[in-house]
Amino acid sequence: MAFEEKRAWIMALVAVAGYAAYAMVVLGRADGDPLAEVSYAGPLLATVAAAIVTSIVLNIVVSIVSPEGANEKDQRDREIHRLGEYIGQSFVIVGGVAALAMALADWDQFWIANVIYLCFVLSAVVGSVAKIVAYRRGFQSW
Repeated sequence: MAFEEKRAWIMALVAVAGYAAYAMVVLGRADGDPLAEVSYAGPLLATVAAAIVTSIVLNIVVSIVSPEGANEKDQRDREIHRLGEYIGQSFVIVGGVAALAMALADWDQFWIANVIYLCFVLSAVVGSVAKIVAYRRGFQSW
């Protein structure tokens, strides 16, 4: 398995686990109350920070455990990375447009923050999945 594919797996798994942890905390705090009234900022910031730190640590661990190819990228790796980033970034744009529309419609900050966070997670997951598929099944370079 290429080292960059390992990085894609780490990104996808950490993003899903982080968002799942955040969702469980926020839903647990709701306890029957409306979600918009739940204190969400702390858990959101904590899960984002934990996901960043976890991703860095896991990348270091994988570099130590299997160092072959850790510091090498060939043309194929660069093209796959670019493809995955292009695909994933579409969700960042969707999230930005959705958040803008929600802000213009005077939606509660809870919903705006959560749609942005969800789209960041979707961007990471979908981009990582695109990279993994490209490594496993190949891709069409233009």
